[in-house]
Amino acid sequence: MAIKSTLQSPSPRCTCLTMVLVSLLCLSLPTRADDSSTEIEALLSQVAQSGCEFQRNGSVHSAEDAADHLRLKYRRGKRHVNSTEQLIDRLASESSWTGKAYSVICDGVERPSRDWLYEALASLRAPE
Repeated sequence: MAIKSTLQSPSPRCTCLTMVLVSLLCLSLPTRADDSSTEIEALLSQVAQSGCEFQRNGSVHSAEDAADHLRLKYRRGKRHVNSTEQLIDRLASESSWTGKAYSVICDGVERPSRDWLYEALASLRAPE
């Protein structure tokens, strides 16, 4: 005994309209990459404006130079970074050439850049 379906397939017009609406919805939503890029740029701006010195591979650099260096590393390694945390862990904490950890010197106190960057990120994300 065959069972007859009572469901009708949608009309081509209805299917097309649905596809257009879904496409518009997807275009209007911000992507995670856009959100991360905005947050990463905010973090790098905070680096540039920090007034601290940044040490990498035995050389000390100004905050502005450090931010420029990290922007360059981000541009080159963007495909390996899906979040601000990944930027910190994969690109901004150590030299990709030597493997030596970067450090930050603020008010005469030196500490790992990874720690400093995570604190800066937390302050960016803190509600005002």
